[in-house]
Amino acid sequence: MNEAVFERIAAIAFLAAILVGSYHRIRAHRPDEKISRKEEGKLIWFRLVLFPFLIGLILHISKPEAMQWSTVKLPNGLRWLGAAVTITCIPLLYWVFHSLGKNITDTVVTRTEHTLVTKGPYRWVRHPFYTTVILSWIGLSLLLASWLFPVLMAVFVLYLILRTPMEEANLSKRFGEDYRAYMQRTGSFLPRLRR
Repeated sequence: MNEAVFERIAAIAFLAAILVGSYHRIRAHRPDEKISRKEEGKLIWFRLVLFPFLIGLILHISKPEAMQWSTVKLPNGLRWLGAAVTITCIPLLYWVFHSLGKNITDTVVTRTEHTLVTKGPYRWVRHPFYTTVILSWIGLSLLLASWLFPVLMAVFVLYLILRTPMEEANLSKRFGEDYRAYMQRTGSFLPRLRR
């Protein structure tokens, strides 16, 4: 019985995340502006880790028997904790996207009319979207009792570690001293303990 409940929670959270992300990306899209992904260079290939994650997640939800090989035995308490973390990430994701407004891109390049966002979760953390993605990945790993998701998440975190300095260099070039001051008072993925 619990397996079906866990799968439904994962399915609802996945659908909600797709809807939230799609809504905000469509609102931010500007057909007259082309954004190049070339600056990421070979790092762009790290994004391929998202495909096995998505396929694994969809199979866990729709055909759990196909993913039996990647499951581990976890206590129900940990799985409910994973459900709580996963569900909490949906409003966090909305908050992040809403705060970014029309600045949303899926690359390290800034938009022509990009503004420096320091409100909402950006008040404390420079990359709350990445933090939310990692939290949701942890939540789903526990919720679906899968060892595959943490392995894929480790690859994704490596990608972020390599990509984030490129993104911050672009933002620093664009916003100058304002961005450097912002970096001094905020954490990259977690809030600074002292400002």
